Amino acid sequence: MDDGSADRTAGVVQAAAQAHRTMRLLRSERNRGKGAAVRQGMLAARGTLRLFTDADGATPIAEVNRLESALASGADIAIGSRWLPDRGVSVNARRHRVAAERLFNWIVARLGVGAIADSQCGFKAFTAAAGDLFPRLRTAGFGFDIELLLLARVLGYRVVEVPVNWTDQAGSKTGIFKSGPRMLCEVVLARLRRGKAA
Repeated sequence: MDDGSADRTAGVVQAAAQAHRTMRLLRSERNRGKGAAVRQGMLAARGTLRLFTDADGATPIAEVNRLESALASGADIAIGSRWLPDRGVSVNARRHRVAAERLFNWIVARLGVGAIADSQCGFKAFTAAAGDLFPRLRTAGFGFDIELLLLARVLGYRVVEVPVNWTDQAGSKTGIFKSGPRMLCEVVLARLRRGKAA
């Protein structure tokens, strides 16, 4: 899903899609935000299992096997986690990012998401049935993960966190320090829309 990029991203993906029939390029002519882009991509998905991942490669795509195992064991949604302790994975993150994201997750847990260690990891997989969440989402920005998890909790979907390997990417355009205030506003609005989860 290309969210109105101004570089050569769309051309690179289109060339790859021509060589691999299982790939296709979805494109928005203007940048509408991560939430809007993921929603558009997931609404177009047709697989039995559906994954979205950040394009920076911070989480190796091979980690999808961990999420698939969780879905096969009965989860409706499997979300990658950088902050769950697990000796079998390696997380390479700057200390200030770890501290900021843990504070953010502590805050959103008190807004009704529940005990989620890492709401913001951009590596999440869904059953086809859980794909029904996406038409209901309204948050266009980076706070959409929170609305997604709030709605999943309200509707009774089983969400499982799975430790994944992750490496902080230099030059990333995302992050709590850059997007945090706007994300918190989006989280509060999503919480008001959804009401308090039981």
